[in-house]
Amino acid sequence: MNNDEFMDFEDEENDDLIELVDDNGESVTFEHLATLTYKGETYLALADPEAEDPEGLEVIIMKIDQDEDGSDIYTAPEDDVADAVFNEFMKMMDDTDSTGEN
Repeated sequence: MNNDEFMDFEDEENDDLIELVDDNGESVTFEHLATLTYKGETYLALADPEAEDPEGLEVIIMKIDQDEDGSDIYTAPEDDVADAVFNEFMKMMDDTDSTGEN
Protein backbone atom coordinates (compact mmCIF):
# COMPACT_ATOMS: atom_id res chain seq x y z
CA MET A 1 0.00 0.00 0.00
CA ASN A 2 2.27 2.79 -1.14
CA ASN A 3 1.13 6.39 -1.06
CA ASP A 4 -2.07 5.66 0.78
CA GLU A 5 -4.38 8.46 1.73
CA PHE A 6 -5.79 8.64 5.24
CA MET A 7 -9.40 9.09 6.22
CA ASP A 8 -10.89 8.82 9.69
CA PHE A 9 -13.37 5.99 10.07
CA GLU A 10 -15.97 7.07 12.56
CA ASP A 11 -17.42 4.20 14.55
CA GLU A 12 -19.21 4.67 17.84
CA GLU A 13 -18.15 1.23 19.07
CA ASN A 14 -14.47 1.47 18.18
CA ASP A 15 -12.77 4.83 17.74
CA ASP A 16 -9.48 3.04 17.03
CA LEU A 17 -10.48 2.13 13.48
CA ILE A 18 -8.99 4.00 10.55
CA GLU A 19 -9.54 3.61 6.86
CA LEU A 20 -6.76 3.81 4.28
CA VAL A 21 -7.33 4.09 0.56
CA ASP A 22 -4.82 2.10 -1.49
CA ASP A 23 -3.34 2.92 -4.91
CA ASN A 24 -6.30 1.18 -6.56
CA GLY A 25 -8.81 3.38 -4.75
CA GLU A 26 -9.99 0.56 -2.49
CA SER A 27 -10.68 1.25 1.19
CA VAL A 28 -9.07 -0.96 3.81
CA THR A 29 -9.97 -0.68 7.50
CA PHE A 30 -7.33 -1.16 10.19
CA GLU A 31 -7.23 -1.00 13.96
CA HIS A 32 -4.83 1.71 15.16
CA LEU A 33 -2.59 0.11 17.80
CA ALA A 34 -0.07 2.90 18.36
CA THR A 35 1.67 5.94 16.94
CA LEU A 36 5.44 5.83 17.35
CA THR A 37 8.38 8.09 16.60
CA TYR A 38 11.54 6.45 15.31
CA LYS A 39 14.62 8.45 14.25
CA GLY A 40 12.55 11.61 13.95
CA GLU A 41 9.87 10.05 11.73
CA THR A 42 6.33 9.12 12.73
CA TYR A 43 4.87 5.67 12.18
CA LEU A 44 1.61 3.86 12.82
CA ALA A 45 1.26 0.32 14.12
CA LEU A 46 -1.91 -1.14 12.59
CA ALA A 47 -3.70 -4.49 12.64
CA ASP A 48 -6.66 -6.24 11.05
CA PRO A 49 -9.62 -5.33 13.29
CA GLU A 50 -11.20 -8.73 12.65
CA ALA A 51 -8.18 -10.81 13.67
CA GLU A 52 -9.33 -13.54 16.02
CA ASP A 53 -6.03 -14.55 17.64
CA PRO A 54 -4.38 -11.67 19.55
CA GLU A 55 -1.25 -13.80 20.07
CA GLY A 56 -0.80 -14.22 16.31
CA LEU A 57 -1.79 -10.65 15.47
CA GLU A 58 -0.12 -9.34 12.32
CA VAL A 59 1.11 -5.80 12.93
CA ILE A 60 1.48 -3.54 9.91
CA ILE A 61 3.85 -0.57 10.12
CA MET A 62 3.09 2.52 8.03
CA LYS A 63 5.15 5.72 7.84
CA ILE A 64 3.33 9.06 7.97
CA ASP A 65 4.56 11.44 5.28
CA GLN A 66 3.07 14.55 3.74
CA ASP A 67 2.38 15.23 0.09
CA GLU A 68 3.09 18.54 -1.67
CA ASP A 69 -0.27 19.89 -0.43
CA GLY A 70 0.57 19.11 3.21
CA SER A 71 -1.92 16.23 3.42
CA ASP A 72 -0.92 13.10 5.31
CA ILE A 73 -0.04 10.06 3.24
CA TYR A 74 0.91 6.64 4.56
CA THR A 75 3.63 4.54 3.01
CA ALA A 76 5.23 1.22 3.80
CA PRO A 77 8.78 1.80 5.06
CA GLU A 78 11.79 -0.24 3.99
CA ASP A 79 11.87 -3.69 5.62
CA ASP A 80 14.74 -2.87 7.99
CA VAL A 81 12.99 0.29 9.21
CA ALA A 82 9.66 -1.54 9.57
CA ASP A 83 11.43 -4.22 11.64
CA ALA A 84 13.06 -1.60 13.89
CA VAL A 85 9.75 0.24 14.40
CA PHE A 86 8.01 -3.07 15.12
CA ASN A 87 10.67 -3.84 17.75
CA GLU A 88 10.02 -0.43 19.36
CA PHE A 89 6.29 -1.18 19.31
CA MET A 90 6.89 -4.53 21.05
CA LYS A 91 9.06 -2.83 23.71
CA MET A 92 6.29 -0.30 24.26
CA MET A 93 3.73 -3.11 24.61
CA ASP A 94 5.99 -4.98 27.06
CA ASP A 95 6.40 -1.80 29.12
CA THR A 96 2.63 -1.27 29.11
CA ASP A 97 1.99 -4.89 30.15
CA SER A 98 4.50 -4.71 32.99
CA THR A 99 2.98 -1.52 34.39
CA GLY A 100 -0.57 -2.84 34.09
CA GLU A 101 -1.68 0.01 31.82
CA ASN A 102 -3.63 -0.38 28.59
